[in-house]
Amino acid sequence: MPYYIYEVTTPEGMELVKNLTLINEFDNFKQAKQFAREKRAELPQDSRVTIKIMFADNQLLAEEQLMEHREKPVMMEHEK
Repeated sequence: MPYYIYEVTTPEGMELVKNLTLINEFDNFKQAKQFAREKRAELPQDSRVTIKIMFADNQLLAEEQLMEHREKPVMMEHEK
């Protein structure tokens, strides 16, 4: 299964909306990780863009996983 590298942007005030742009695709995790690190380093500090790596059977599944809304985990008192 390939590793897909995406540029994810979220419009201001619309946290549930994600714009995905496929940047690259790798068969090797090490190469994908290095590429993602380089792209993240190029972004300005105040950028609303994030770089994500997705491991999936195909591009459609990778995008579906990225579009899922995940609740923030609840921190228990003893985890603080």
